Amino acid sequence: MLITTEMLVYPLVFILFAMSVYLVPSWSFEAMSLSTMPDFGSMMSIVYLTIPMLIFSFNHSPAVSSMALAQREEYGEDAAVKTDMILKHASVMLLGFVMLFVFSCVLALSPAQLAEAKAQNLPVLSYLANVFDSPVISVLGPVVAFLAIFSSFFGHYLGAKEGLAGIAKKAAPGMIQGMGEGRFNTLLVAFFFFSTWGVAVINPSVLGMIESLGAPFIAAILFLMPMYAIKKVPTMRKYDGALSNVFISVMGLIAISAIVKGLF
Repeated sequence: MLITTEMLVYPLVFILFAMSVYLVPSWSFEAMSLSTMPDFGSMMSIVYLTIPMLIFSFNHSPAVSSMALAQREEYGEDAAVKTDMILKHASVMLLGFVMLFVFSCVLALSPAQLAEAKAQNLPVLSYLANVFDSPVISVLGPVVAFLAIFSSFFGHYLGAKEGLAGIAKKAAPGMIQGMGEGRFNTLLVAFFFFSTWGVAVINPSVLGMIESLGAPFIAAILFLMPMYAIKKVPTMRKYDGALSNVFISVMGLIAISAIVKGLF
């Protein structure tokens, strides 16, 4: 499964890059004119609201556990060095290709069109296909959605299944033993299947869910829990004292504060 999802990344990256280049003739810099720049307070508010979205967009933590186990089996004591190299290269690739695609879409659409796509809860490629009446985008849009959702689902599925199984084994070990490991796994699969199906039917605002729930919880897990572990877990104290720890903690608190903002 890991090899399959790995192979899906390459056509996805190629299509995103091709779409970014395809939209270049439609770029318009009028919306980015310095004369229309917002005031400092408004700009800081926009940056504040963007931080949770960035954390969620570049998050790949659910697959890290499976990746770490695979690297440990293959490279042994050198697994940490190999994993650091993989994550560094993956982060650079994510930043480069994703942000190129984002800027290309923003420059190809007006702010009013972007607001309309958000109001309709449409993926940007679906909206682009409607605006440009392009058969190329109409075909590639579902392909990109399928590849992205397919690869992302398995990463989140593995992480969530592992986490729920661990919680259940600690909370009710007797129930799992009586049910059997196979039946318990089937129950977990059914739970994820009907949960994702229900969300698809309800069709909530994706951006709203990310801003108010998804990103703040991810920030708590990825930003604050490691900082706490560095202070409390003896084997992780070698990472204590780094200046980057302060930056990570501050950004985590800013992202989590989005929950508080969403309540008012």
